[in-house]
Amino acid sequence: MRLGSGGSEISGGSQKKLKTTSPAQQFLGNNRTRQKTPFLLKPFVTQGRCDQHWKKMPAPATTYERIVYKNPSEYHYMKVRLEFQDGGVGLNAAQFKQLLISALKELFGEVDAALPLDVLTYEEKTLSAILRICSSGLVKLWSSLTLLGSYKGKNCAFRVIQVSPFLLALSGNSRELVLN
Repeated sequence: MRLGSGGSEISGGSQKKLKTTSPAQQFLGNNRTRQKTPFLLKPFVTQGRCDQHWKKMPAPATTYERIVYKNPSEYHYMKVRLEFQDGGVGLNAAQFKQLLISALKELFGEVDAALPLDVLTYEEKTLSAILRICSSGLVKLWSSLTLLGSYKGKNCAFRVIQVSPFLLALSGNSRELVLN
């Protein structure tokens, strides 16, 4: 048996039309009569290729379970450090918080600058702080700190050191641990 163009069988001068359907056509059925079938396509694996046809074998059934953990924490905590290109710039806690609010205001406007943001600890020597932000505003604060580029005409950058929904997680860092 030989197949000609269009799936027709050629045998000794007479031609018969073979019915060829794709898996999508088999699932959808005839366009004129709509079949009531559940919306579930069974996957198939092709095995061995021949010039005339493909053999279709059912794939082994695999089940997947998607687990999504939604954080019930109301706040997130960030450990950040402000670095200046030239150094020698000192900020007190009030100026530091004003810089955070102005970064939010510059990127997102007045409304989003009113996010509940608290500076829990601040070290003037290292210009580092632990911030508390509501979980819904974490991405906005993080992006505004990332895009802040200058303070009073001097180039600066915020470095986000750690982020966690738990304050206790920021208390120690295994990378800074010194063993004797």
